[in-house]
Amino acid sequence: MDKPFLDKLRSIAPYVPGEQPQDADIIKLNANENPYPPAPGVEQALRAFDAAALRLYPDANGRALKNALARRAGLRETQVFLGNGSDDVLALAFQAFFCSDKPILYPDITYSFYPVWCELLRVPYETVPLGADFRIGPRDYDRPNGGVILPNPNAPTGIAEPLSFIEDILQHNPDCVVIIDEAYVDFGAESAVPLVAAYDNLLVVQTASKSRALAGMRIGWAYGSETLIGTLEAVKNSYNSYTMDALALAVGTASVADEAYFRATCDKVMATRARTAEALAALGFSVLPSRANFLFVTHPRRQAKAIFEALRQQNIFVRYFSLPRIDNYLRITVGTDEQMDRLLAALRALL
Repeated sequence: MDKPFLDKLRSIAPYVPGEQPQDADIIKLNANENPYPPAPGVEQALRAFDAAALRLYPDANGRALKNALARRAGLRETQVFLGNGSDDVLALAFQAFFCSDKPILYPDITYSFYPVWCELLRVPYETVPLGADFRIGPRDYDRPNGGVILPNPNAPTGIAEPLSFIEDILQHNPDCVVIIDEAYVDFGAESAVPLVAAYDNLLVVQTASKSRALAGMRIGWAYGSETLIGTLEAVKNSYNSYTMDALALAVGTASVADEAYFRATCDKVMATRARTAEALAALGFSVLPSRANFLFVTHPRRQAKAIFEALRQQNIFVRYFSLPRIDNYLRITVGTDEQMDRLLAALRALL
């Protein structure tokens, strides 16, 4: 049967997340989730939430959460933008800022949602190859462009650059918006938030999914100049005025309030990361220097895909990417010490 409307449908290859197995007896190290629960105040906020309030629309401006984030960052509330996870924030930022006929620039090995948004929104782009050491070359971004987006730390490599590096990029790109995607910054990297006051074209995007153990709640935000944040608000309100629900706003505010728990949890993940990296190196793996809650590793004598499949048979899930340059690497989320011990024992038996 002829269906002429089919040629008018959008054809696009969507982002593919890691497997989400639901079995209880698994070790899930493939999605960069936090192995520890959220702050105790989050549970209190959930228990105290009045379900009857769900009949009302949430605060479209999210004032309580914005205020908490602004105080923590030393910025004004008008310099904070909220979204339904950092993916929502980034997608709106692509719509708001990448409107030039010049291509935006980002690394060839990076978060695989960037090209999806470019294709969906018809944003021209060019990927900039990382060096042989998987580092970003700042001089590679010294050319005409419609915008720059860099994850710091990068994913899936976990490599982070210092604040001076980010400032160098900003100084050489004053005529476009520079977005620094800091999904993993809380695990030992330097945040670019201190640069917001000096650079009106800087947007720093963060999330509660990783370091605050709220991946299931979908809470993200951005810091930037009032000009950038105002533009983001206008785009959001032209698309969906209520991106965050009332429960997410309450939970997010409670999480930000508990700085001590947040720091302690990040410290535990970083300590386990260091111990695991040392143990993997002892097994012969090459381990990239990570400032994220995962490790990016390769073994000189065993194919990554074979290791991935062998671990999967033992209900240990890590992430494998069948992509150029990294198809012999595995990305391993840092779990609890017990989970990592089980991973290491499986790898010792396999190798």
